[in-house]
Amino acid sequence: MPVWLLDLDGTLYTDHTGLWPAISARITRYLEVRLGLSAEVAQALRRRWVEAYGTTLQGLLHERPDRADPHDYFAFTHALPLEAYLAPDPRLRRTLEGLPGPKWVFTNADAAHAGRVLTLLGVGDLFRGIIDLFATDLHPKPWTSAYRKALTLAGNPPPGEAILVDDRLSNLTAARPLGFRTVWVAREAAASDARRVDAVIPEIYALPRAFLALTGA
Repeated sequence: MPVWLLDLDGTLYTDHTGLWPAISARITRYLEVRLGLSAEVAQALRRRWVEAYGTTLQGLLHERPDRADPHDYFAFTHALPLEAYLAPDPRLRRTLEGLPGPKWVFTNADAAHAGRVLTLLGVGDLFRGIIDLFATDLHPKPWTSAYRKALTLAGNPPPGEAILVDDRLSNLTAARPLGFRTVWVAREAAASDARRVDAVIPEIYALPRAFLALTGA
């Protein structure tokens, strides 16, 4: 029986909603306000931290621990009227209902944000739970420790039965050597990159088709 671990932002909903760009802008603004940076310096710092540590928050924790407060970070960056961006998505619900096995949200965000998103999309009841950054001891994807903790929380499925669905290639390529099957949500994917995952789909609604391909059904 497969066990699904699905990313949240950029995966269960697309950038076309405008929500992720809005969150991204709030992250940059957080660095401006909390660290006293210009917008240009904050953007450059974000790029460097994401490259080095996987997320902006990890950069804060490692390089500015005196100013790093994960709870404050999430409260600020997610302080948005989510209902202005998201609405119930019956097609997403049908997609998820058609997948066998338990489903978990596996996100580098916090559970409060994930819960709000799932409620607005109308799919919260379809998930066994939310594995957020606090559940993985502040270790984000693509850190190996985050995947190991997520597997434990998801009941230690046998190798090959855990399926990670994510919009970030780096998160998927880090998970694959640990036994995950990987599905990349990407509207465009170079052939060389596509070979680094088990399946590529243009949007979440194509997930049942990808599952059939993975299982050979």
